[in-house]
Amino acid sequence: MSENPHDLGEAEFRSTVHSFEFWFEAVEGYLHGRPYGVTPGLAEIDLDERRRDGLITTLCNYCVGETAALDASSGMIGFAPDRDAKIFLATQVVDEGRHLEVLLHRLRQLGVADPDAEISRRANRSLLKFKERLLEFVDARDWEASVFAQNVILECLEFTVFRHHAGTADPITAEMLRGIVSDERRHMGFGENDLGRRLLTAPHTHDRLHRIKRDLDSLVLETFSETLGELGLQREERPDLAGDYLAAVARLGFRS
Repeated sequence: MSENPHDLGEAEFRSTVHSFEFWFEAVEGYLHGRPYGVTPGLAEIDLDERRRDGLITTLCNYCVGETAALDASSGMIGFAPDRDAKIFLATQVVDEGRHLEVLLHRLRQLGVADPDAEISRRANRSLLKFKERLLEFVDARDWEASVFAQNVILECLEFTVFRHHAGTADPITAEMLRGIVSDERRHMGFGENDLGRRLLTAPHTHDRLHRIKRDLDSLVLETFSETLGELGLQREERPDLAGDYLAAVARLGFRS
């Protein structure tokens, strides 16, 4: 795309960055030639049993989050407020489906014969509760709450965890996660842009969304704590995921 989208007027900016053409160009840059998000021939490294088991548990929970996003984004298309939002969500559905597929593929590479059974056995209860709350908003066709819970809170959670994990993971998992992180940036941008416009015209919405954030924050923070434990990091080694998450959400003015 030759023209910088940020040089466009608001209406043209939205139609451009929410389009499939924009999406095609974005994903081409980091997925071309990488089946399942990984460069062919990238060597597997030996993982001891403790690290392998922790990675499997972590990836199982990533599958829970990606399934939540897939179910939510597909459901939101039916009550999205305009065509541009519907088209963007269609691209997000494809992204979330890819994320789930590559995570399941990685679990099989790690020797998991029945990923569904492992996900059910290892799933983080806080993350399952978050998924339940998100899908309640979607079932109620509550656009603002759905966008906030998915494209701000859930995407900030995933972006924060995946980015840090990619910095310490084995090479195959790390490359796979970096591709997912690139998608999450677009999803977060959609939520920030959509809610940012709404908050300018309906500031009372801020109070309602802040209440939703307070309700969901404890589930997010509990998920961070469990994820870091699953990765086998000692407390002094653990990054400040909670601080990074809160900073990301605060960009929209939602502070604790």
